[in-house]
Formats: sequence, C-alpha cells, structure tokens
Amino acid sequence: MPFVRIMTGTSYNEMQKRDISALLQRALNETFAVPAQDRFHFFESFAPGDRYIDPDYLSAGRTEKALLFNIVAGKPRSETQKAAFYRQLASELSQQMGIAEADVMVVIQFTAAEDWSFSGGVLYQP
Repeated sequence: MPFVRIMTGTSYNEMQKRDISALLQRALNETFAVPAQDRFHFFESFAPGDRYIDPDYLSAGRTEKALLFNIVAGKPRSETQKAAFYRQLASELSQQMGIAEADVMVVIQFTAAEDWSFSGGVLYQP
C-alpha cells in the first residue's frame, strides 16, 4: 500500500491535481504492482516562500511547477520496477499534462507490514 505525498507549488488547480493523481495511480498499477483500489494520495501545496528547490541539482532544470512525489510503500520493489515507474510517471505527466519531465522528482521509502494500521487501530498482518 503506497502512501503518497505530492508536494507542489500553488500553480496546480483541483482538476489538475485530480489528473496528476490518476496518472500516478495508473503508473503505480502498471509498473509497481499496486492494486487498483489501493489509492492514498495527499497533495500539499506550498506558497512561493515556503519551498526552496535548486532548479538544476541533478536535473535539466526545474521550474515553479516542480512536483515531489514522496512514496511510502510496504513491500520492496526491484530496481527494474522502480525505473519503469519513474519513466512512466514522468512521461505520462509530460505527454498528458505538459509537465516537464525535469519537474518530476520521486523519493520512495519502504516499510515493514507491522508499520501499518489501515483502520481501527489494528496491526496490519498480510
């Protein structure tokens, strides 16, 4: 179950956020072995003075439309799965929404099953 924080500036409206979430979910389903109903995406929008991002660090050049996807997932994925996910997400955001691939940054963290409680204070046991 990936839990995804999508951090943005203030340039995205509600409809664009919905589209970003849909493209993210499709990439997770198709490359990251995530079930269709397993969708937990939370947007955080930061005002211009609340985020400072180097435009060129390991990038072809980020803009004010830069997105950071922070993904916390349960089971580890292979390097091949992660690479395919990164490619598909950046490509589809670019093709479908005109978001520059340089504006897409992803950080993935993995946790153990016992680090999750999905509801009711119950420890998750797969």
